[in-house]
Order: sequence, then C-alpha cells, then structure tokens
Amino acid sequence: MGALTGDKTPSAEDVAWFHIDEPSTVGAARRAATTLASRLGLSDARAAEVGIAVTEVATNLVKHARDGTLLLRAVRWSGVGAVEFVACDHGPGVANLVLSGRDGQSTTGTLGIGLGAIARLSSSYDAHSVPGLGTVLAATFWGRDHPAAPLVDTAGVTRPMTGETVCGDAYAVRQTANGVLGLLCDGLGHGPLAGAAAAEAVRLFLHTPPAGPAEMLRHLHAGLRATRGLAAGIVEMDIAARVTRFAGLGNVTAALVRDQSRRGMMTHAGIVGHGARRIAEFDYELAPRTLVVLHTDGMTDKWDFGRYRALADHGALVIAATLFRDAAVRRDDAAVLVAKGP
Repeated sequence: MGALTGDKTPSAEDVAWFHIDEPSTVGAARRAATTLASRLGLSDARAAEVGIAVTEVATNLVKHARDGTLLLRAVRWSGVGAVEFVACDHGPGVANLVLSGRDGQSTTGTLGIGLGAIARLSSSYDAHSVPGLGTVLAATFWGRDHPAAPLVDTAGVTRPMTGETVCGDAYAVRQTANGVLGLLCDGLGHGPLAGAAAAEAVRLFLHTPPAGPAEMLRHLHAGLRATRGLAAGIVEMDIAARVTRFAGLGNVTAALVRDQSRRGMMTHAGIVGHGARRIAEFDYELAPRTLVVLHTDGMTDKWDFGRYRALADHGALVIAATLFRDAAVRRDDAAVLVAKGP
C-alpha cells in the first residue's frame, strides 16, 4: 500500500516492483508503465514518453547495474494523475550525474546513457549516486501542470514481503497550515489481514479532525479494535513553532536526521487496537534542514546517513528510496516515510 494524503498534497500508490535483470524485464516494465499512464488519463503521446523513459532507465539497469529494481507508482493530485518511477541499484554508481546527463556523454560502467532524455521528458526528476554504493533515480510524468510543492516535502516507499501481493505496512500524510502530519503503520503479521488493519488505520487518520500525534493515535487505538492491530507512529512537523511532535506504539523506528547526525524518537510498547498501557507525545526541537525518518521493522535500523554524500540535498522520495534500498529486508513487509523540513 502506498500513501494516501489530504487534498493539499499528492497521493502515491506503489503499483509494482520490477527486478530488472534481463532484457525481457525491460519490456514488462515499459508495458506496465504505459498501461498505467493510460489508466491515469495521460494522452497517448504522453504515455509513449513515459514508455521511452522507462525503457531508457531499465535498459541501463540491465547493462550497467547490479541488483537493479524499478518501482512504478501512480500519483494523484486534485483529480489529476501522474506516473512516477523510482530506479535503484547497488553499483557501480556515477561520479558526476550532471555530466552524465548531458547528451552524448556516457561512460562505461555508469548509468549515464539516457539520463538527459529522462530529465527532458519528465515533469520532475531527481537522482543521487555514490560510486561503489549505487544510484537512485526518481522521475514523475504529469499530463499537464500541477500545483506548487507543499511546505514540507514528504515521500514514502512500501513493498510487500517476498511471496505476498498485499503489503501490511502503510503510510499517510496530511499537510497542515504549519507543516505536516504523517502516519506510518505496520499491521501485525502479513498478507490481507495485515493489509486490512493498515488500510483502516490510514482511513481513520485521514478522516479524523487534525490533532496532536498522541490524540490521533488514541483515536486509532479505539477504532482498530475489530482488526488484528498494528504498530504505528504519528509525527507532526510544526514549521512555525520549530518543533517535531511524535507518538509511537509498537515496533516503529523514528529518527531526526540533521548534518549526518541521527537522534531517535521515543516509542512505547503495545499494539494499536489491542494493548496500550501508555500513549504519550514527545516534543523535539526542529532545526532548519532537519529530516524526519520513520520506518517499520521490515527495515533494519543500521542505516548510516553519513555514508551518502549530499543525500540531504535531494528530494524526500530519493532519500526514502536510498534508505529503503540499503536497509529493507525481503522476508518482511517494509515501509519508510521521510519528511524534509525547510
């Protein structure tokens, strides 16, 4: 399950993951992308451009990358749809993405070929690479102009565990007058019942009058008694007050990241919907250029932001996908949510 959001920010649905390891997977990803573009209402010409871009990036993954994956997403905003993809690999990386993106530039062993075309065709484009660690590239294709970016840049990535088609982890985002509210949750177990619990948590979060994280978590706790329950964290980034507020219950990791330093945020033991001895809210100073990172236990907490040169300069989606690439495990559902304050 991908993001569901309020009216002031786009919603993103993680449609399909592709392991790009041979030429046949390039065609499968292209066909899925063009079909999605048509379903979202993009013109035939725009759908063809989406297909060109997906073909370019997937072909590069086959030729030059190791363990390449492509995530295809559907983005919706005020009734308008867009196709988005995220391409990730574990090497060899690109020393200079700006140079590699210029027409006529390609270097053996890099993903430089085709980057210029993808940047030109897409509505928005972002890429980060570290030699020896790999590359993450994200591109979005709208059919027409879309609203300006919200105050807080947020993005998440989800993936079901190997062998499952339904992800029991989910996230949701609500833009507020002063910042953003975000939910990350992990339905107990796996499969449809875990997914149903997460979907209900998202629905309650989005349709409850906005309040502080602890109050909203209590509302979820009361409303999820008929489900198998879940672990969850709710965060509020209040840009006006320069404070981050967080309430968590169960095994959800929450951290503030700034200048490559990381500070964990407090959660309590329990199960949302079934057992909660204490639901408490904690306040943290929100310095400029601070990132909030939430993730489920489908990702290890061993990630080190200091490994990634200048990653904080990129958008929330590339940041989330980079951490997900290196920390997510395939034997569990996994989800990460990143919020990037100004």
